[in-house]
Amino acid sequence: MGVGIIGINRFVPERVVTNQDLEKILDTSDEWIRTRTGIEERRIADDDTNTSDMAYEAARKAIEDAGITAEELDMIIVATVTPDHPFPSVSCMIQERLGAKNAAAMDISAACAGFMYGIITGKQFIETGTYKHVLVVGVEKLSKIVDWSDRNTAVLFGDGAGAAVLGEVSEGRGILSFELGADGTGGKHLYQDEHIIMNGREVFKFAVRQMGESSVHVLEKAGLKREDVDYLIPHQANIRIMEASRERLELPVEKMSKTVDQFGNTSAASIPISIVEDIQAGKIKDDDVIVMVGFGGGLTWGAICIRWGR
Repeated sequence: MGVGIIGINRFVPERVVTNQDLEKILDTSDEWIRTRTGIEERRIADDDTNTSDMAYEAARKAIEDAGITAEELDMIIVATVTPDHPFPSVSCMIQERLGAKNAAAMDISAACAGFMYGIITGKQFIETGTYKHVLVVGVEKLSKIVDWSDRNTAVLFGDGAGAAVLGEVSEGRGILSFELGADGTGGKHLYQDEHIIMNGREVFKFAVRQMGESSVHVLEKAGLKREDVDYLIPHQANIRIMEASRERLELPVEKMSKTVDQFGNTSAASIPISIVEDIQAGKIKDDDVIVMVGFGGGLTWGAICIRWGR
């Protein structure tokens, strides 16, 4: 059987924080941020909105888009590094709120590559015939672990959630290939102490190399060529990293998703948020071959080649 995304949606907080807003509290400028990152604004959740609240809203709408009920979910996987509490998991919290009483639930931690890890984990349960429907949520409230006095990291991150329901799809569609990986020796370059600590130079070098390589690898595994790719959805971390991935696949600019300007880096939520934005904009159509690729703290990475459609 083919396993693919049968429902998807997203949630972002209402509050918009622009580069001009950050100019007032940091030694930075709108031009500096835009030219180096591509970010113009980001969404920041208020103090009363938790990670689980954003996850619930995205999940509720994704289930509706899939045309199923919450009771038909067999498993909930939430990818996040900013849970409400160490336990109970965000997945258990939203299971209760959704009324998904038949679903197993677990959180996974792979930072910005978390959504990819969640999708591929869920895929295995469906392919083996163990489960029929798996909900995967990528969600972060990074604003609560950002050092707002550190101009190198404070300008990068935003809050949000994206959720996808996995299920059986029609012949020829669905996930064609994937790659997951990790390099624990690079963990020292991107981690959380009290706040996010990042060696930007080292993370940039790793991301440019790994995003490009992983994109090529999943195409090879799927038996496809670069010219077969209709659309690239890279993790929305930094426009220069994203452009390097696009150039590696030799794709024109219009074939790459770009939402980093609106939402900043939302970690595990960035790829599903981008998918929803691009569907609404008419950029993703049934039977399109799409490459999704991300990297994150760990260091971790993941890529998926999927033929879109139910």
